[in-house]
Amino acid sequence: MSSRPERRDLLFRAGYRNPDMPQRAYAAIVHMEGELFVAECSEVDTVSQGRTVAEAMANLREATELYLEEFPPVDRGWPFVIVFEALA
Repeated sequence: MSSRPERRDLLFRAGYRNPDMPQRAYAAIVHMEGELFVAECSEVDTVSQGRTVAEAMANLREATELYLEEFPPVDRGWPFVIVFEALA
């Protein structure tokens, strides 16, 4: 078994984007869990983490793109965030 990165991983790290896949903006929510930043995209239910916000977002982007390759997005319009208070 080889420890070489797969071609897809190398292309992703080089900034390659599949020209056949349309681009769309997605919203992410980022929070801390311990010493890691956790990034969540509720529109497609993908989650990732990283030691920095930038790393968590790069990982989330990769996870989201891989997910969307298998499960094409359903257009639900633009999301919005509502902040509310609750008794804790």
